[in-house]
Order: sequence, then structure tokens, then C-alpha cells
Amino acid sequence: QVQLVESGGGLVQPGGSLRLSCAASGSIFSINAMGWYRQAPGKQRELVAAISSGGNRNYADSVKGRFTISRDNTKNTVSLQMNRLKPEDTAVYYCKIVYGLGFDYWGQGTQVTVSS
Repeated sequence: QVQLVESGGGLVQPGGSLRLSCAASGSIFSINAMGWYRQAPGKQRELVAAISSGGNRNYADSVKGRFTISRDNTKNTVSLQMNRLKPEDTAVYYCKIVYGLGFDYWGQGTQVTVSS
């Protein structure tokens, strides 16, 4: 059984920073891609950033230059450093992994609110 434990969400003022972390455990033979998605009220879930097992990164245009994704393959963790946050970054952020022969698994989500 796979578990994803997310942490780091919260309330921050515009221009502030937050760091999200996600730790994967359980019956995972090899993790391919790891990523963060978000879903704002009334909107579809969207990709924020993803990183492959080889370290290739992909970002949504709206977060390029502000967010940085990283992973630790020895600990099966992925982090998202979010700087210069904007109110439009407010959403529930979800961790997702792709492992084994293309299986994927989602975390429960963590709320990020950017407001003064």
C-alpha cells in the first residue's frame, strides 16, 4: 500500500514564501515522476511542477521563476519551494507520484492561502 504524506501548507501574505513537502512510503519499487498539482475553487486541477527521476523539471508558466521543485530519491520525497506568492496561487495543492509500470498515486492535498 502506498502512502503520501504532505506538509507545509498554510496562510501567507502576498509576496511571502512557503515550502511544501511530500514523503512517499509503502510498496513502491521505483518512482518515476513526482509532481505537484493544484486546484482552486471552481477550477480544474492543474499541473504546477513536475520532476522526473533524472531531475528534468517542468513548470506551469504561471509559476516559472517563482517556484522550484526538488526531490530526494534516497528518501522518496519531493518538495516545492514557493516564493513571491500571489493571491491567485491560493488552492489546494496535491502531491502525485508515478511509479512502477505507470501507476500513479495522489496525496490528500494541503491548503495554501495567499491573502493579506
